[in-house]
Amino acid sequence: MPSVSEMANNVFVMDNGGSTIKAGYSTDSKPKLIPNFVAKAKNERRRAFVGSQIEECKDFSGLFYALPFTRGFLDNWEVEKQVWDHIFGSDMYNVNFNDTCLIATEPHFNFVALKEAMIEVIFESLEFNSLYLTNSTTLTAYKSQKQNPSDLCSLVVESGYSFTHFAPYIKSKKIFNNVCRLSLGGKALTNHLKEVISYRQLNVMDETYVVNQIKEDVCYVSTDVDKDLETASLRGKENTIVRDYVLPDYTVIKRGYVRPLEETNGKPKENEQLIRMNNERFMIPEMLFHPSDVHLRNMGIPEAIIHCISLCPEEVQPHLYKNIILTGGNACLPGFRDRVYEDVRKEAHHLFDVRVTLPENPATDAWEGGAMICNDPEFSKLVVTRKQYEENGLGFCLEKFSS
Repeated sequence: MPSVSEMANNVFVMDNGGSTIKAGYSTDSKPKLIPNFVAKAKNERRRAFVGSQIEECKDFSGLFYALPFTRGFLDNWEVEKQVWDHIFGSDMYNVNFNDTCLIATEPHFNFVALKEAMIEVIFESLEFNSLYLTNSTTLTAYKSQKQNPSDLCSLVVESGYSFTHFAPYIKSKKIFNNVCRLSLGGKALTNHLKEVISYRQLNVMDETYVVNQIKEDVCYVSTDVDKDLETASLRGKENTIVRDYVLPDYTVIKRGYVRPLEETNGKPKENEQLIRMNNERFMIPEMLFHPSDVHLRNMGIPEAIIHCISLCPEEVQPHLYKNIILTGGNACLPGFRDRVYEDVRKEAHHLFDVRVTLPENPATDAWEGGAMICNDPEFSKLVVTRKQYEENGLGFCLEKFSS
């Protein structure tokens, strides 16, 4: 356990997601959301936009991305180091590494070699004072336990960029052997939406950034798919689902937007380019609940929740059903929480109470848990200092951060 003199005065929390990094000091009221990529635009080929610098780009059409994550794992340090330098440097936080403890997240089932590389970068290249490396679901479970001490168990469902994970906890301690993964996330939804729009209306296969905005602005999770399909098949004003999405032209319209229902007529105004979103609005997120509809051999989220809980000890199962927590970017989709509740309620044993909780901001909930855990009296037992790393090596860190 580090002595008081070895502990850093500042704690920097970084939820290192595959699409977005949530970062900030533990004393901040909320984190900054930084895109986790390096991009180049067609009209500015000489300049690379690192992280939040993408906001300075004047034309988002045909962006070329260099991503640090491949299939959900951090394996491109050449790109990630640029993004981290942008966050830690004078552009943003100007972090004093020697006096700062870093709380960072890694994916579940992370490869040992990738974990070792991350620890080496943090201690040898950046030279942070100390490190606590964990999973984002652990930070969410900790926050839930502190805010609701009577809830001794929780099942954290994190639906992010590459994967959806299901992690059960008892008193904020993870049941390691029962963590489950669904190989579906926000990236798959965006890619499928690109294909659907390109097939039906307009070729947008190179417009990942724009299509991702369309998904976030227009899509929702249906609680009655058959009824919504019937409504979407109607014509005229009886179709309350169809929406016109006005695409950006990067001269007058800097960002695309949704027309109000009363203005939805499928007719573009002068110099406008429209994409008409009808059943795509709810059928794209439906992939998360019925992957077989698009020929993916995966369980849907509700089925995976039932399966994950069934792997846990019988005496714990009723408590897990009572505290299902939804986090990650996909949980921000309207209707997500209600649909998960309804589907789990139908399949769960009738004697079990089912409660599904959606945090105020599902995308930043893990960061908020990290900002809380550093104030815990036991926090010093969780961290590894640079001195300990230098004396004991990587093996000591791997044992400490077994996640």
